[in-house]
Amino acid sequence: MKALHGNIRSQRLLLTVAFLFICISFSFSQPTLPQRSLTVTATQPIHFGTFCLTGGAGGSVTVGYDGSRTAIGNIVLLPISPIAQPAIFEIKLCEGRNVTITFSATTILTGSDGGSLTLEIGPTEKGLNGGTFATNNDCNFVTTLRVGGTLQIPGNSIPGTYTGSFDMTFNQE
Repeated sequence: MKALHGNIRSQRLLLTVAFLFICISFSFSQPTLPQRSLTVTATQPIHFGTFCLTGGAGGSVTVGYDGSRTAIGNIVLLPISPIAQPAIFEIKLCEGRNVTITFSATTILTGSDGGSLTLEIGPTEKGLNGGTFATNNDCNFVTTLRVGGTLQIPGNSIPGTYTGSFDMTFNQE
């Protein structure tokens, strides 16, 4: 009888230890917070396509963030390669976070044969300078930002290829 009683006690002890082990293995904690790192990659430069200055008064060429192109003044837009395209940035940040974009309003482009042109930056598809927008989907989704601009071309511009760069600042909120 003692052996049976001791066996039941051992089984109860074993069941109690197993029950405590199961209860301990199901502990709860706060969920991990989504990443807060902001990654921005420039994937395409802005390009104004091929055009020709036909008079002494100058003019301007505008490329919209949607890729549209217009000219004002003595500028003729030529339908040959290279074609016009907006600048494109890819932004990776968790969903629901807001990003504020800021940039200088203008930058100077330098010509391959001398001379310079002024590039007025913006608008972007997410708004004007200082605008705020929310990122899309989850932490692994990329939000695309397209940026347009206007190229001011004086009447005495030197023919050639003009290059330069501009900075954009992306702040997460």
